[in-house]
Amino acid sequence: MKSNQFSGFHKLSWQQRAAEVQEFSGLTDEEIARITNPGTLTNDVADRVIENVIGTYQLPMGVAMNFVINGKEYVIPMVIEEASVVAAASNAAKMARGGGGFHTGYTGNIMISQVQCIGVKNPYFARQEILHHKQEILDIANAKDPILVSITGGAKDLEVRVVDSEIGPMVVTHLLVDTGDAMGANAVNTMAEAVAPKIEEITGGTVKLRILSNLADHRLASATATWRKEDIGGEDVVDGIIAAYAFAAADPYRAATSNKGIMNGIDPVVIATGNDWRGMEAGVHSYCSRGGRYTSLTRWEKDANGDLSGTIEIPTPVGLVGGATKVHPGAQVGVKILGVTSAAELAQVIAAVGLAQNFAALRALATDGIQKGHMKLHARNLATVAGATAEQLDAVVAKMIADKKISVDYAKEILAGM
Repeated sequence: MKSNQFSGFHKLSWQQRAAEVQEFSGLTDEEIARITNPGTLTNDVADRVIENVIGTYQLPMGVAMNFVINGKEYVIPMVIEEASVVAAASNAAKMARGGGGFHTGYTGNIMISQVQCIGVKNPYFARQEILHHKQEILDIANAKDPILVSITGGAKDLEVRVVDSEIGPMVVTHLLVDTGDAMGANAVNTMAEAVAPKIEEITGGTVKLRILSNLADHRLASATATWRKEDIGGEDVVDGIIAAYAFAAADPYRAATSNKGIMNGIDPVVIATGNDWRGMEAGVHSYCSRGGRYTSLTRWEKDANGDLSGTIEIPTPVGLVGGATKVHPGAQVGVKILGVTSAAELAQVIAAVGLAQNFAALRALATDGIQKGHMKLHARNLATVAGATAEQLDAVVAKMIADKKISVDYAKEILAGM
């Protein structure tokens, strides 16, 4: 079995890296061509994905190496335009291996569909009446999707809330639906529409919205990891990371940037597998605000040995069935590279990558500062824009960094003198 540990992977040519990933993931020549040949997402395919298509737009796909999650090695496909993200995730995963890698959990594939009822004269009485008719409502919902019911059980339970609003109290019914390996938006929306007349009959009110919630707090993925102090620069680094985390936990201005760094890891995996990164973002940021104040998605502590332990828990409304996952040729290859076989496994990988990305950012802040590694990669981008060839690139970047003058104009000046 080929390992995802690879010294100097970034030094290979992109063709060599693609060949290594092809071997690790068992991709066919046709499958690897989908992500290495421009234009694999044809205009005809794109025209079936969204409306008013005029062409396509490409983003780089990289792979994060070194991840061990629940004892299994993964190569993580990441689609992103920002430099340093893939390298940071790979480095964080490499340092986590000494502590046993990442351990993850999952609460299940339960999505929420909301049915909003307004104009109810006695909302708290109506809430109880809806709960008294729970089984009848679930039966109506499940009759709309017998295939889903046969696979996963479909609608499993109800929650009913009375929500105060500017237009008066609303009785909001949550259908809790097991959507299996699908993200499930269409299924839960259809069920919500089906039960609306019954809820109106029970409450005497008027149903308005019938739609899923992206705050999927019954579909949570969690990840933990321990980084040994000797693997990350000593106990001072551990303390520095915890101090940086404490800032994010206490201050929403800092939390916004810290959580953005976490999403730097999460979103690229979501995109690479053809899932909805906007829904993921909305759910995650809502989840870390549920206590009434926006705060950090992660928690960092020092254990009895002085090592660093980190945890993350996030809503993960992702799937492997339907949507772009089954239509986009690149997403199909991304799923195969990752090697996941269920929505549950995909969700747990995503959580592990988010934790790794946060560790990498906090460690950089606690040691050399975030800019050192980022600016080196930024310098490579600027040198490329200035016209540096592959043979000239390293020399131009080294000169810009040594002189602390990182700009396109200075790169052109260096090239002119070479």
